[in-house]
Amino acid sequence: MHSSNAALAGQFDDLEQQHEASSLGMWVFLATEVMFFGGLFTAYIIFRNAYLPAFETGSRLLDVRIGAFNTAVLLCSSLTMALAVRAAQMGKKSLLITFLLLTMFLGLVFVGVKLALEWRHDFLEGLVPGVNWTFSGPDWRHVELFFCFYFFLTAIHAAHMVIGVGVLAVLVAMAQRGSFSPERYNAVEMSGLYWHFVDIVWIFLFPLLYLIGGRY
Repeated sequence: MHSSNAALAGQFDDLEQQHEASSLGMWVFLATEVMFFGGLFTAYIIFRNAYLPAFETGSRLLDVRIGAFNTAVLLCSSLTMALAVRAAQMGKKSLLITFLLLTMFLGLVFVGVKLALEWRHDFLEGLVPGVNWTFSGPDWRHVELFFCFYFFLTAIHAAHMVIGVGVLAVLVAMAQRGSFSPERYNAVEMSGLYWHFVDIVWIFLFPLLYLIGGRY
């Protein structure tokens, strides 16, 4: 009873109400994120349909192997995040910290590969609009438009990943202080929902950006 009382914030009647309020707040936030990314995806699809050959050319200039590797990294990070939530529910502090750190590591691997390998390669190849654009193939203006979408979408996604890593770092610090228990793990669960959402966004970005041009 004492543990339950310690986990319950003063504005709630019971733990169930507290959990439902946390879930509602996170789902409302994620709904705004869906609308944000939905608008970006809609704009991309409109221009993709208008200039399909140029967008296919742009897609073939991307390294699909890097995109596939990062997809695998994020899928693994979703697994470790789910395991972190489960560890919090079971009150296993050491496992919780371990899985949170693994999730952070995988998130940083994703961002590091994007920055140090992929974007660097794009810059060296002259495929960065407004900064270093040297591509002069057929319909180059619309290929440049594809890369504007590519960098904008992937940069926003990477920013969400960095924010997620920062949130997990806070959770690790809280876990080390013993802030979580089987009665109090809302923060971990809600952060997990955010992390899974960011991963799902990439699951849409990968085929839209890397696979539309085919590989033949």
